[in-house]
Amino acid sequence: MTHQEPFTDHPDTPTRAGLRKRLRRARNALSPQQQRHAAERLALNLLKLPDLNRARHIAVYLPNDGEIDPHPYMAAARRKGIRLYLPVLHPLLQGRLVFSPWYDGIELVCNRFGIAEPPFHTGLRRPPWALDAVLFPLVGFDEFGGRLGMGGGFYDRTFAFSRLRPRLAPKLIGLAHDFQKVEKLPVEPWDVPLHGIVTDEAWYPVTRRLRPES
Repeated sequence: MTHQEPFTDHPDTPTRAGLRKRLRRARNALSPQQQRHAAERLALNLLKLPDLNRARHIAVYLPNDGEIDPHPYMAAARRKGIRLYLPVLHPLLQGRLVFSPWYDGIELVCNRFGIAEPPFHTGLRRPPWALDAVLFPLVGFDEFGGRLGMGGGFYDRTFAFSRLRPRLAPKLIGLAHDFQKVEKLPVEPWDVPLHGIVTDEAWYPVTRRLRPES
């Protein structure tokens, strides 16, 4: 996802903004060859996850701003018969996402942030609770579930129900380059819980109970 403004009711802090800038600069400095290698390693790690192998409906994203590329995994998932979906900005529910099928030849249009997405068509959307898993990009993360996004809060708003009804929630898995891992990030009250983070090097299951005291 490209740059968006932070929550108006939960403004960003200078520390988070500075870290976001540094990590974005680092991932944008990767060469095309480094990005391809990272994408291939990411796919291998995702294909090892039992939760994804059991899933039939998975939301993914098109990489932007140096984000790690899920395309190799997307190709492998389609060969396994998994249906893939892309996030679409909801035109009526401000700050929320819906999910539309992704397939070869689908028409893509740029949203107001310049990100390509399928057009918003009634009848083709899949509600968030009907997905089996959601793979979304991170700017930074720690191994205890702390995460840093682009500041728009779209995924947090869309999957806010997962905090109250976790059994209805899909598996929420953040994707990142391994160098985007930091020692510790705060878990904000509005952050939806992750099931884990997958990078080009490892799988980090979220273990909040092991979070060190501040």
